Amino acid sequence: MGRRRRYCRQSCRQRAYEHRHATKDTGLPADAVILSAQEAADLADRSFAARCAAEDVVTALGEGADPQELRELCEQLVALARDAERLR
Repeated sequence: MGRRRRYCRQSCRQRAYEHRHATKDTGLPADAVILSAQEAADLADRSFAARCAAEDVVTALGEGADPQELRELCEQLVALARDAERLR
């Protein structure tokens, strides 16, 4: 009964509060995501690895790779893409 919960846990609610107060009066949009330089570099590295894996799949297809090799390359691509999704 009542309103649906907006946050899954109290800690998530606290992080949202801290984020709102950290971006207050900075000119940043309320939905801005702030990353450290290291976090941004890590995200770029993970995205680059996923792109390289996708290029490997395209190359293997062009060279007529067997289905098992393509399957392994695709599984690696999916794993890298999942890793690239995370922000931290």
